[in-house]
Parts: sequence; C-alpha cells; structure tokens
Amino acid sequence: MGKITKTSGTKGEVVFFLDVDDINSYRNLSSVFIDLNGDLVPFFIEKISFQHTNNATVSLTDINTTDQAGILVNMNLYLPLHMLPPLQAHQFYYHEVIGYKVIDYKNGETGIVQKVLEYPHQAILSISFLNKEILIPVADEIITRIDKENKTLYIKSPEGLIDIYL
Repeated sequence: MGKITKTSGTKGEVVFFLDVDDINSYRNLSSVFIDLNGDLVPFFIEKISFQHTNNATVSLTDINTTDQAGILVNMNLYLPLHMLPPLQAHQFYYHEVIGYKVIDYKNGETGIVQKVLEYPHQAILSISFLNKEILIPVADEIITRIDKENKTLYIKSPEGLIDIYL
C-alpha cells in the first residue's frame, strides 16, 4: 500500500506515501498495519490530511513526539484485508497467491509460489520446485490465467527461463 517517508511537524505526525491508483478511496482510512521488523503491527489513525499527489500527513494514536515518529520512517504500510478494493477475476493481490501451484504452458507443473518479491519496476514470483528457486516476473503476458478456486496460476514463461534454474 505504501511507506512512511518522513516525520512532519513537532507532534509526532508522519507522511504516508500511498502507492495506490485512486487516493480518494483512502480518505476515511482509520487504521493501517506497519511492518516493524517483520511483524505487522496495527496503528490507528487519529487524523489524516491529503497533500498533492499520493502523500498524506497522518497523526497516529500514541505517537506524540518526533522521536517516536522518527522510528517509523521508511517502514512499509499495509491495509487491513477488509479495506482492499475488489479485483477483477483475472487480477490478484500478491499475498493471495502465496502457496498457489504454478503450471507453465510448456513445462507443466513448475512448483509452488513461496513469496512475491517487490522491486521498484517489477514484481517477481519466487517459486519453489525440486528444492530450487525459480524466479518469474509478474506480467500480464506471462501470467495467462489465475484459478482462485483451485489455487493455481497458469503461466507462459519466456523461452528458456525456467531451464536456467533447473
């Protein structure tokens, strides 16, 4: 969803960068999860005011000083699951596909999604197969279908990509 980019003022406010398509959907945001050393910790929002672009100045409950707020800078933000907007049938959230079976058009069953690595320009599926890691870009031209009922991703990997890992 985003990241805390800096502190603001002297009363413990922070600035959220919201990596979202439509910032207006988040104007009534009442809580977020903040990734504190691998643990998702809930924080309640007392006040949120939106700036230009995708930034918002936020007052969090029990964060009252610049020192307290400073600890949160550069931490990742996550929404409670019930706040995530619904997706089209062919779309998915990254957390949804952990544990999904992957079937490649050419190679057949290719393993299980272990995690999704998020990089600035490309997300990557980390797939475990025969005790090896296979890395597949998340792209519409590669992921051809998702079967949420059977927890399966169908892919058409670029020629030779899977062979590199095996």
